[in-house]
Formats: sequence, structure tokens, C-alpha cells
Amino acid sequence: MTELPLVLLHAFPLDSRMWNAVREPLASHLRVITPDQRGLGRSPLPESDREPSLEDAARDVVALLDRLGLDRVVLGGCSMGGYLAMAVLRLAPERVGGLVLIDTKATPDTPEAAQTRLDVAARVDREGTKTWLAEANLPNLLAKSTHEQRPELVETVREIIESQPPAGISWTALALRTRPDSLELLRNADIPALVIVGEEDPITPVAAASEMVEVMAGSTFVVLPDAGHLTPLEDPAGVVEAILSWYPATHEK
Repeated sequence: MTELPLVLLHAFPLDSRMWNAVREPLASHLRVITPDQRGLGRSPLPESDREPSLEDAARDVVALLDRLGLDRVVLGGCSMGGYLAMAVLRLAPERVGGLVLIDTKATPDTPEAAQTRLDVAARVDREGTKTWLAEANLPNLLAKSTHEQRPELVETVREIIESQPPAGISWTALALRTRPDSLELLRNADIPALVIVGEEDPITPVAAASEMVEVMAGSTFVVLPDAGHLTPLEDPAGVVEAILSWYPATHEK
């Protein structure tokens, strides 16, 4: 059987460059597609009067699959990319042949987190992103050991964050705050699934990853030590090994 292509959806507030260290090793075995979400990286923010919603971002992904002539793919995502992957699964389950959920969770924002999203959008609208967005996010995005021992990686993440268009950051923050609970969606999804999490991830911790594993029968769970919320950047070899070791499972259903 021909292996399904792998689509990897990036985290917030980054773009598809976060996959740079895993793209080539994976692409030697699989077809790998790494789009930028609307308004981020090189993807424009469409003009719209609609309230920001991940459902619209999910429609973008389905439209991309249509343009590429892909009926089904394995859909992977890190953090926000995982939320978006679940939104695609909700919108077009027939297009999803497997899930790779990396440093993400299935539960919605708490009221406090939703308020923080509003505050971020308002501040971006007032001030742009400048240096504050990176400073606000970096402490929780990377493991303590990464901050202490790998300053070059910290700077790479900082540069990616600071290059994002303010309008895209604002739109995405507002879209994320209204996402629904997806645990039942995952429970009812009869597809192979791989869940990867950094052992030191403070944003979507091991407990949140375990919750998804528990509801998805037969899913595979990989915890990467000495990594935080951005495992594809902090431990790309571990992420590549986990995906390639699991990938044959996508043919079993």
C-alpha cells in the first residue's frame, strides 16, 4: 500500500520553519507537507467579516489537500497545529487517515486562558509584536535546559516569533480561544494515532497528552525527556524516530 502523505501543522506564534529540523529526515521516507496557517509565515490573512475561528483555518487545510489532489493524509500538529488537526478531523473526517498530536491537548481554553488570548490580540493591535510577544512566550515554549544550554535555539525561536505579521497573530489568538472540547471527537475517531510530548512541557503537559491517549484506543504514546513544548525543535531526532517507527500503523485500519 502506498503510504499516506504527512501534513504537519505548526505551533503558535510560529510558522512552518519550526519543522525545518524534522522535514528532511522525514521526507527521505514520506511525502511531507508543511503549510503556514493563514496570516502567519508566508500565508496571507484573507479579508473576512467573520469572527476568527479554527474552522476557517481547517477549511484552508482541506482546500490545500484539494489543490494537491490528496484524498487522505496523516495529519500532524504541534500545539496550535494539534488543535487545527482536530478541527480538520471534525470538519472532514474522511480526509484524515491518522493523527500525530505533538505537545497539544484536546481540552478548550480555561476562562483565564481565553482572557489571555483576548489580551494578546488587543496588545498586538495596539503595539504590533515588537519584542514583547517573544519575551512573553519563550519562557514556556522551551525546556529550562534548552534555555540554559542552547542559546542558539532560543534565538531561532525568537526570530521566528518576531517575524510574524501582527494581524495574523491577532486573528489566530482570537480563533484559538473559541475552540471546542475535542475529547469525544478523538474517542470516536477510529484512526491510528501517535501522541508525542516533551517531558518538561508546561503548556500541554504529559497529563494532557495522557488524557488523549486514554480516549484513543490503540494509540501510541511517546514522552521525550529534556524537551519542552516545542519537541520538533528541541528533540528533532526523537520526533522523527517516533513518527517513522509508528507510521506503518497507518496501514492497519
